Formats: sequence, structure tokens, C-alpha cells
Amino acid sequence: MSRTVPTPGTQPSGGGLRTASWDEIRDLFALDRDSIHLNTGTVGAMPYEVLEVNDRVTREWTGGLMNVYPPAMYTEHRANIGRAFGVDEDEMVICHNATEGVARVIQGLDLKSGDEVVTTSHECYSVLSNFNLVRNRHGLTIRMVTPPSGPDVRAEEIVRLFEEQITPRTKVLAFAAITLFTGTMMPVRALCELAHRHGLITVIDGALIPGMLDCDLRAYGADFVSCSGSKFQCGPLGTGLLYVRNKVHPEHNPLPLPTFWPLISTWYPMIGAPPPRTTTSVESYNMGDYLQSAGSANIAKGAALARACELWDEIGRDRIEARVRELGEYARDRLVEHFGWDALYSPSSDPRLRSPLIAFNPFPAPEDAWNIKKFATFVDRLEQEHRIWIRWTEFDVPHSPHQHYAARLCTHLFNSHGEIDRAVTTMAALARELS
Repeated sequence: MSRTVPTPGTQPSGGGLRTASWDEIRDLFALDRDSIHLNTGTVGAMPYEVLEVNDRVTREWTGGLMNVYPPAMYTEHRANIGRAFGVDEDEMVICHNATEGVARVIQGLDLKSGDEVVTTSHECYSVLSNFNLVRNRHGLTIRMVTPPSGPDVRAEEIVRLFEEQITPRTKVLAFAAITLFTGTMMPVRALCELAHRHGLITVIDGALIPGMLDCDLRAYGADFVSCSGSKFQCGPLGTGLLYVRNKVHPEHNPLPLPTFWPLISTWYPMIGAPPPRTTTSVESYNMGDYLQSAGSANIAKGAALARACELWDEIGRDRIEARVRELGEYARDRLVEHFGWDALYSPSSDPRLRSPLIAFNPFPAPEDAWNIKKFATFVDRLEQEHRIWIRWTEFDVPHSPHQHYAARLCTHLFNSHGEIDRAVTTMAALARELS
């Protein structure tokens, strides 16, 4: 039976997006029906409305003589987006991407020679490169955790590994909320509570959080969370979100606000200094404004990201998270069915660590796990011959002399069970051919 497909970008009638079918919601996205996009962890797919906003606002401001600086503060957008993530406008920044956000955080921390940072070897390159820059510049010490991988990892094991690296010199605990390599949903709250017990600053790479999870950033208890706007949130490329804790809510994080230098700011005082940071739930100044004020900005991209966030609110972030997780579990079951439980690099026994990003080894020979050419060929042929988009990742494995490679797929709200079936069946056949 054929299904009537609405005009691209039109919204379903009736109860609106909150009650729309997932097929109707799929039609909101600029996606080819003949392709299967299982790589949202790298880049999402924009809805037609978001594309339209980006184009319309670009045209409105191109060549105009209007004052570009007030809209570049994104005040209303920051307030609305912040509300969706449980924080206030003075704590929210719209930036260019998660890399820029985390760089501004790391470079803005008050760190000096002899201070230590505990992080992991599974962090995004943007995190590790910026900490290495600070190490080279200021004599910082980096203490590295190599997280375990495989289906039977437990949250307590991860927390214990972090705790073993903490010393009296440790100042910062830095980790990804969801690792891009193995899709491990890190025990964020438990790690933040560990940091609270030791008086540590917490820096979270939350690139994959917005658009996937219905989350309260403040309730995590972190000091900083840097996010992508173009991955699961499906905003334009070159957009990101940065949460900076700017007031003290003891039920979430009882520690004083850390000393932080808001780099790249036209609002930081030209003479003197800002007032002391607050010790209460009322801010002493708007840190979000300090970080947002960086001259002119891409007003169109900010508006388009805000529209993407509004669409998610209309669909229901709780509903989206449930859908994304259910599709992820379905994909995990299909992968185990075709490749076996031991093929998984992603934690799977502990539900606290499962995410819709699943890394696996499609090849039966153990030595293929460090054969980069095989994985690159596998991913390229899926794209070129079958229009199936995934990616390969590389990461350290404890006690292994080699970096391991994995195929990684991730599910999002525009995917379907049928797409997952087709993709996994195709991957199984291709892996047999390449083995």
C-alpha cells in the first residue's frame, strides 16, 4: 500500500508534531528516501524548515544597513534553548561548534604548572589537542584513563578508573558524555559527584547530547558542557551550544564557581574586573553575554539552530529520546544476530552505558580489528554501492599493543526499523565478501 508523502517541509495536520507518526516526521528532513543515514554522530540532517530559516535570514541581512550587533547576542534564542535544557540565558552560549566551545573552556580555565587534569584516551581530538596545548604552554600534567570497551563493561568500573587517577594536584575531570569512538554513555552524574567529592572542575564534551537526550544540563552537576548543534540536534553546520555554570545550586553542584576567563569577548570590562562570581543561585553577572559578545555573528545560522530546537520541543524531547533509544536497541539486536555478542565494542550489558551509537567489528579474524584498510573499504563501499552512511572509528584498548578499529552506526528519529534491517543485512554480506 502506497503512502502519501507531503510536500517537503510541510507539517502534519491534526495534533501537530507531538502526535505525528515517525513517517510523517521523516518527511520534515532533507533526506533522500533511497539513502540510509546512520552517521548522525558525525553530522545530522537538517529539516526543510531549518534550511528555509537559514536561507531567509541570510537574505534579510545580506547587504543590509541594520545594526548587526544586538541580534548577534542571540538573547531570545539562548533563553529558549536554555529552557529546553534546564538552564538560564546567562549560562547558555551559541557558538560555532563543540570544538570551539571546549577550546574556549580549556583555554579559559585558571590552570598553571603542576596542575593535573584527568581525562581519557577516548576523547575527541578537539579535547585532547587543547589540553596538550595547555600542557605545552603552562606545564600542565595530563593523567590518562583508557576506558574499557566491549559489551560487558560496567559503570562502576569506569568511575573506579577515574578515581584511581586523582591526586592532590588534580584540578579538572574531563570526559565525553557519550564517546564518539565506542558510543559509551559515560556515567555522567556519578563522575560529576566524584569530582564534587574531590573539589574538581568538570568539563564535559557533550557534542552528542542535544537532540538525542531529553536532559537537564544543570542536573548533571558539571561546570561546563560543550555541545554540537549540527549532530543530533540537526541544526546547520558550524553551530554549537556551550553551557557554563554561572550560579550555585547545591543540590546539583555544591562547589564554588571556578575561576574562568571568558576568552573572545567584547563585553569583558576594558578597565577593571567583573564583580566576584556569585556564591548563590542568583548570578552576579551574565557570563553567557560575556562569551556570546564576539562582534558580528552568523545571525542566520543562530536563527536556524533555534528553529531546529523549537521543532524538537514541538515533537517532544522525551518522545525523541525514547524513539532514538528504541531504534538503537533494535540495531544492537540485529548486529548481535549477524555478528555475535563478542563483536561489540560498545557497552551493552549495563543499560546505564548504552547509547544509540554502536561500534562493532564486522570481521571474524581477530587481526582484522587493527586493519584500517579493511574498515575504510567497508565504509566506502557501503556508501558508494549501497547508499548506507556509517563511519569507522579508532581507539585504544587496554592491554592491546594496537589501536583497534570499529564500524560505528547510530540511530536517530528519522531512521526506521526497515532501514536498520536493510543496513545490517547489507553489512553482513559485505563483511563476508571482504573476510
